[in-house]
Amino acid sequence: MNLTLRLGRPDDADRCGTIFYEAFKTIAEYHGFPRDSSGPERGIANFARWLSRPGYHVIVAELDGHIVGSNVLDERSTIVGLGPITIDPSVQNRSIGRQLMQAALQRVAERQAAGVRLVQAAYHNRSQSLYTTLGFEVREPLVTLQGPRLAVQVPGHTVRQATEGDLDGCNALCRGIHGHDRASELLDAMQRGTATVVEHGDQLTGYATMLGYNGHAVGESNADMQALIGAAAEFVGLGFLLPARNGDLFRWCLAHGLRVVQPMTLMSLGLYNEPGGVFLPSIKY
Repeated sequence: MNLTLRLGRPDDADRCGTIFYEAFKTIAEYHGFPRDSSGPERGIANFARWLSRPGYHVIVAELDGHIVGSNVLDERSTIVGLGPITIDPSVQNRSIGRQLMQAALQRVAERQAAGVRLVQAAYHNRSQSLYTTLGFEVREPLVTLQGPRLAVQVPGHTVRQATEGDLDGCNALCRGIHGHDRASELLDAMQRGTATVVEHGDQLTGYATMLGYNGHAVGESNADMQALIGAAAEFVGLGFLLPARNGDLFRWCLAHGLRVVQPMTLMSLGLYNEPGGVFLPSIKY
């Protein structure tokens, strides 16, 4: 097998995005779960961003000169987010995924990153087995939740759009809960206008970059997270990810009409602190 790995280029976006769509569509449909997009356009747009912006490292796999897969590292924060890793369905079962993972972990080691995390579809046994053999540990069982806008207000909690003036307070909150911040991701969300904060007693007590697949959130209490979820205009993509061990928040979501779309798993390698508050991970971590 004449496989080569190289750094991705902006002109790889169409092919990588198409493989992204086809790979996840094939896996989801095989297991009877919904695919996360109706066509390749979203994947192509994501790769166009990842391949052209600083903070992302995309590894491309070529077989006989043709792109057959890729792996993405989000290096914007202290903890590296890994994925998506996708392989053309026509060439799976040929160890391409393992080689892409090994190359990504070599990059992490070279950068001396404190840790790396990923979220995988819990129904996909083979990917979880691969990540486990490479040293990843299961940290959280997750559920993807979706449903109509709740328009629910939590007494004593005010949700508003985040501004860059909130950045320090949000970062301090994230560090208190996770032991590290995600400042670059948060700033990007603020500049896009998708980030929100919740205040309680004139104190900033939580934030969300977005309520959806690609967004993360932290809060001091379940009430803070309920306020952020209740104020969201929509739950972007397949939905938002919630740690299933937080039974009180999970039950609140179900009681308000949200439904489980699919199970997921948060895995980590390297530094991991047991969260000291309430959180919603993104599809990266």
